[in-house]
Amino acid sequence: MDLLPGVRAAEVQGRVRTHYLESGPADGEPVVFVHGNLSTGRFFEHLMPGAPERWRILAPDMRGFGRTEPAPIDGTRGLGDWADDLVGFLDALGIDRPPHLVGWSTAGAAIALVARARPVASLTFLDPVSPYGFGGVFRDGRPCFPDFAGSGAGVANPEFVQRLRDGDRSEDSPLSPRTVMNATYWRAGHREPPAREDLLVDEILLTQITDDGYPGDAAPSEHWPGAAPGTRGLLNALSPKYCDWSWLPTLRDRPPVLWTHGGQDVVVADGSALELGTLGAGGVVPGWPGADVFPPQPMVSQIRDVLEAYRAARGRVEIEPFPDSGHGPHVDAADRWAATYWAFLESLR
Repeated sequence: MDLLPGVRAAEVQGRVRTHYLESGPADGEPVVFVHGNLSTGRFFEHLMPGAPERWRILAPDMRGFGRTEPAPIDGTRGLGDWADDLVGFLDALGIDRPPHLVGWSTAGAAIALVARARPVASLTFLDPVSPYGFGGVFRDGRPCFPDFAGSGAGVANPEFVQRLRDGDRSEDSPLSPRTVMNATYWRAGHREPPAREDLLVDEILLTQITDDGYPGDAAPSEHWPGAAPGTRGLLNALSPKYCDWSWLPTLRDRPPVLWTHGGQDVVVADGSALELGTLGAGGVVPGWPGADVFPPQPMVSQIRDVLEAYRAARGRVEIEPFPDSGHGPHVDAADRWAATYWAFLESLR
């Protein structure tokens, strides 16, 4: 594996055999970058060479992704498997001091769960999934339908899943992994250098495409659009039926929080381009029952509501918008995001 200068790759046996990248001194203060859906630790690699020397930076591949041992994801635990894997990963490395955790997208829910399980030094939510999961809920988290129809693996695009399974590296279709990455991960028009883009596509294609990985299984529903969450795999773990971190303000020990959000994010948004309420309202998915029944999910507003409640409970919250960024400001505004993050950590000393 060709890595950037100063970056090392290794594996450690925790709850699962975990592949990870690392930089910085072995006795440095631990910082853990946790990737989201359809990505790996290498989506953070570029941040490592320029990081301040005091930090030991770790970027694991999470269960179901990358080079980590394939293992089933119990969707009914939300991101509980990921959270427990992270705790096991830290324990296997002998890290007993509270870590700084960064959770991108899906991993936002996982790092919140870690903070409920053990002391952490800080939480950084990097365009996280809503505190009420992805799809099919009103602003206060109530489900649009009692079986949470319209969320989970049953609403995944089958052509996109097949192209992942086939290892499609092209950009011949709007549903090829490369095209989807460039259209939804970054701001409009952003492209990584060709070699880096190829590398990231290859990392996406390491995804475990099964009912136990991505996208998961599904259940039929009498409600629109005809599918409800199953019990296995990542997209079910992200369903509001199982994914919830709205309890964050009730933490007894409230670590400092940083929330960074891309203003052009089409994945996590008040009206996400990937969510059934938005797709139904736009006529992309027929039969939409209307905004009174299944509104576009106000994801950013939900995040803000929970973090303002956290602040009201005397938790420290810093909010840093990236108006010109997409779902991954740590990539499409890498220098500014890195400067913001290291300054946040420095402010905690």
